[in-house]
Amino acid sequence: MTVLEASERRPAADATARGVDVRALVVDLLNEVRGEVKFDAGARALYATDASNYRQLPMGVVVPRDVDDVVATVAIAARHDAPIFSRGGGTALAGQTCNTGVVIDFSRHVNRLLGIDAQARTARVEPGIVLDTLRDAAEQHGLTFGPDPATHNHCTLGGMLGNNSCGVHSVYAGKTVDNTRQLDVLTYDGLRLSVGATGDEELASIIGSGGRRGEIYAALRDIRDTYADEIRARYPNIPRRVSGYNLDQLLPENGFNVARALVGTESTCVTILGATLDLVHSPKSRSLLVLGYPDVFAAADDVPFILESKPLACEGLDRGLVKDMLSKGLHPDDVGMLPDGDGWLLVEFGGDTREESDAAATELRSKLQGRSNAPSTHLYERASEEAKLWEVRESGLGATANITGRSITSPGWEDSAVPPDRFGDYLRDIQLLFDRYDYRVDKYGHFGDGVLHCRIPFDLETAEGVATMRRFVGDASDLVMRYGGSFSGEHGDGQSRGELLPKMFGDRLVQAFSEFKSAWDPRWRMNPGKVVRPNPIVGNLRLGTDYAPATPTTHFQYPGDQFSFANAALRCVGVGKCRREEGGTMCPSYMVTHEEQHSTRGRARLLFEMLNGAELRKDGWRSEPVREALDLCLACKGCKGDCPVDVDMATYKAEFLSHYYSGRLRPAPAYAMGMIYWWAGLASRAPRLVNALTSAPVVSGLGKRLAGLAPQRTIPKFAPATFRQWWRTRSAPARVAPRGRVVLWADTFNNHFHPSVAKAAVTVLEDAGYEVVVPERRLCCGRPLYDWGMLDLAKGLLRQTMRELRSELRAGTPIVGLEPSCISVFRDEARELYPRRPDARRLQSQSYLLTEFLAQEVPDHDFGTLEGSALVHQHCHHKSVLNANPEPELFGKLGLDVDLLSDDGCCGMAGSFGFEADKYDVSVAVGERELLPRVRGADPDTMVVTGGFSCREQIRQLTPREAQHPAEVIAEAIQRRDA
Repeated sequence: MTVLEASERRPAADATARGVDVRALVVDLLNEVRGEVKFDAGARALYATDASNYRQLPMGVVVPRDVDDVVATVAIAARHDAPIFSRGGGTALAGQTCNTGVVIDFSRHVNRLLGIDAQARTARVEPGIVLDTLRDAAEQHGLTFGPDPATHNHCTLGGMLGNNSCGVHSVYAGKTVDNTRQLDVLTYDGLRLSVGATGDEELASIIGSGGRRGEIYAALRDIRDTYADEIRARYPNIPRRVSGYNLDQLLPENGFNVARALVGTESTCVTILGATLDLVHSPKSRSLLVLGYPDVFAAADDVPFILESKPLACEGLDRGLVKDMLSKGLHPDDVGMLPDGDGWLLVEFGGDTREESDAAATELRSKLQGRSNAPSTHLYERASEEAKLWEVRESGLGATANITGRSITSPGWEDSAVPPDRFGDYLRDIQLLFDRYDYRVDKYGHFGDGVLHCRIPFDLETAEGVATMRRFVGDASDLVMRYGGSFSGEHGDGQSRGELLPKMFGDRLVQAFSEFKSAWDPRWRMNPGKVVRPNPIVGNLRLGTDYAPATPTTHFQYPGDQFSFANAALRCVGVGKCRREEGGTMCPSYMVTHEEQHSTRGRARLLFEMLNGAELRKDGWRSEPVREALDLCLACKGCKGDCPVDVDMATYKAEFLSHYYSGRLRPAPAYAMGMIYWWAGLASRAPRLVNALTSAPVVSGLGKRLAGLAPQRTIPKFAPATFRQWWRTRSAPARVAPRGRVVLWADTFNNHFHPSVAKAAVTVLEDAGYEVVVPERRLCCGRPLYDWGMLDLAKGLLRQTMRELRSELRAGTPIVGLEPSCISVFRDEARELYPRRPDARRLQSQSYLLTEFLAQEVPDHDFGTLEGSALVHQHCHHKSVLNANPEPELFGKLGLDVDLLSDDGCCGMAGSFGFEADKYDVSVAVGERELLPRVRGADPDTMVVTGGFSCREQIRQLTPREAQHPAEVIAEAIQRRDA
């Protein structure tokens, strides 16, 4: 469907309500904008919400190629009187990045670092640049951009400027407004100008020059002169006042700083085209002192004393947050590093050397220990330990959202701020308010700045629940007013708090806000309904009283989501960790394409819309936008391990495809690769003939075209004899097996393609003292079938497996596998498909990867020694599902120097994905991000080791190296020991 066809299919009322001729708007955008113009249902659904409680379908989306495209987009929108708003990372919690106008997404292309002036300590950036990109570049000069929210590896500077973001180190560096030198902005009516601090003479000159610029500055001067005394009287003097417009920056004592006045206006006044930002010194060394208190209130009470020591950061968290992390399996080892207590402060100090930063931390610890009721303390010695503790703190949002067995939690009162010296009392009073409303709430936040972060289990689906939420917000805002605080200390007003601003600032200053917006945006087309003249707090709710999702019958049972696929589609809270560009496994396709639809969040949003939104719901399981978004999902399950709320897109993809293709033919690779279990069985009868055919140029080329496989790929060769054939003719060992028996899972790939791996595993297990048994019948976990939604076949294979292994499962015999994807089926899919079957639960609990089993059951066994080094890559399912990391210690005992590529992402092959013709380029790009360059750069004498068949195949086909399976490495050590 073309963009024009998509716009014509829009319900007429949608366009009429805005008075915009959408078709004409699209025609002009297509003619004049070089970037992407997306007005189809799928694109609109992708951008319908952010990380807030709100949902508004935009008219469409423009992804500009450069600043000129942005200027053209705004001009065309103004020509058609269409509302517009800007979007970066889309992680706003107050609803400011969802609206009914045209979305301009800066994050994909308008994201350059234009330069760093180390001497002036400034940086020039485009608004779509990710914060960490700037910080990494600045660190080369010993500098950094001070504000650093928890989303620092995927939030954009444009979003930070829009929200006036802060973060952990604002105690040291202040808010974004405090670090803004100059802004390049564009008004809705087409004026481009650079703004910053303005002296009296310059101000008079600008106004005297007339024109649109002079008109704006004259209006700003009048606002200053009219409201100056009230601004001074009503604006709270606290570190974290983020609510309202920064009219205080127009005061004479603040230099009539127009740039800083525009920071935090949330795209309601101008479009930011670029910024010159101040950088601050980045201490070479940082030391973390963690303090444990009897409760979080006592921790907050100590904040004023701690701030006297001038730390870089002072963060807090309570026992409830730690409990919820543990219940979700987040950082189980890391939280154990906290000192005794039920409330903690993380206090960071900086210095040019470790001795200097440690000295500052030690001095504070000594002062604290000399007081009554001194906290427990721990000063961490290694940067790795400190990083883990900061990760615990940054995981707060994920730990408190979608907790199994608890109500879904939401933003809505998640970042209130009060004077730090009153923070302890504020926490006690707001806890009383939580108790009165029967809300169980974990508390954490920027305690050094008096900011409380929390998610609250609001009922946003019933009239009573919504009304209760609105009453709570009213009572909570009254409480903040009594403390002289701000409704928002970080996340802005948007729609969540805009309605409350008269209470905080008074009607006259709210009128001043309206005059400020009118000066820049006389037609009020910039992000309407946010901050000023806002939509009601309980309007445009993503859920709301009419929330009634479709409840289709599914294959998977979703036991962690109350047995509801609709609840599973609600898991994503929009935090956007899947949009990071470095580190972790999630989300490999987004890291390559940088398209919102290829992020875990984007896919989750479309599934939500499929069940709830009018435009996608009508097609249901046949929705093309959903299929297109899922098409590049590698089913790596990186999201299952990396997503803070455990979104499991691989499962959702399998579920969707099972229904999408019901009664339809699937693409050719589904049959060629998805049904490999059956093809391999046939090929084992004449493997040499099959290999000859698949390697013959003409026949192979034709076969790959018919099967939809990439011509660049070589087809793996079948072994002359399978492992099972070898096993049947093998003589049983004479020695006794003192440790009992294990079932070796002879998976399809190691049975038919790499029998040497399974043979090595036999050697290893028997050497460790086990009797190895192999099932009489050839079995398969069905993993390739899941990737194509062939769930009826997959379930049949899983049931067959449970039948064949029934006696072993009920006897408690361990099932030891060699392929991580197979064991992940037993640990994950089996539970999701058959949560109530005892044998499925046994299969889950008794299945082990070989290295995991050895490390757990025979940690002290002597397998011999090897010399040299090993570069070890873990299969995605190993990282995300198995939650085990035994290789470094296991190989270390063999005498190897181990380099574990724990943060190298996905190999890109991902089962059949990398073999498919239309996925080949993405597959290679994913592998080239980290893994393949590391393999090519390894010393020729270094072993390359990985447990996944796909990973080894990707390495074999795209590098000069051959990777070994861990079983082969350990078997080699045994062989040398016994030689």
